[in-house]
Amino acid sequence: MPKAKPEKPFNSGQWTAARMNSFIKGGIRTLSRRWPPRYESLNLALIGKRLDPATGKMSNRYKCAACGDMFKQADVQVDHIDPVVSVEGGFIDWNIYIKRMYCEVDGFQVLCSQCHNVKTQNERKKRKENASK
Repeated sequence: MPKAKPEKPFNSGQWTAARMNSFIKGGIRTLSRRWPPRYESLNLALIGKRLDPATGKMSNRYKCAACGDMFKQADVQVDHIDPVVSVEGGFIDWNIYIKRMYCEVDGFQVLCSQCHNVKTQNERKKRKENASK
C-alpha cells in the first residue's frame, strides 16, 4: 500500500506541521541568544584573562561547570541545566517551551564544548528511549 503524503497546511501548502514547528523553535532559540540572564551566567563563570598561546593575546577564560577546566569563550556554551524539551515527556506545549528557554540565571550553566556535547547526546538518547516506551 502506498505511503500517504503528509498534510501541508502551512506556508501555502509547502510546509508540514513538523516543518512549521521547527521554524518556530528555531526563531525562539535564535532570539534567546539575546536573553540577558544567559550573559549573566557566562559572566559568573568568568575566571579572568589568560594568555592565548595560539594568538599571543590575552583573552577571557571561563570555568566549565562539569569538568572544572578553563576555556576561552569560543570553546564554551551556555547550557540550560534543565533541558528545554523534556527528556521524559518530549515537547509538551509552547508555553512550557518558552518558559524553559527563557529561564533565569540559575537555570543556566557554562559548559565546555566537549561536556556540552556529552550532556546533549545523553539527553537525546534518554528522550529517544522514553519515546519508544
